[in-house]
Amino acid sequence: MKTYTLEEITDKHIGKKGTPRRDAFESELQLELLGQRIKQIRRNRNLTQEELGKLVGVQKSQISKIENSLTNARFDTILKVFRSLGARINFNVELT
Repeated sequence: MKTYTLEEITDKHIGKKGTPRRDAFESELQLELLGQRIKQIRRNRNLTQEELGKLVGVQKSQISKIENSLTNARFDTILKVFRSLGARINFNVELT
């Protein structure tokens, strides 16, 4: 039985790196991970979505959409969320 790496499977079923389909997939994955991290930190801080929304200045529904990757939230909103959670933000930008 032959084994495959995750990269090989992704290349085969999603597309090679640099293709539009692969770029869209990786972008969605990053947004999903970001939403999960926000939810995890919010829960660790014992905040409801409504309480976090008030701290950020948005509705509870917006926090829910961000946590569940149902919206492309504005960058400044994401920054406000992390600031309200007292979380340090680090971004890495890589040139291709």
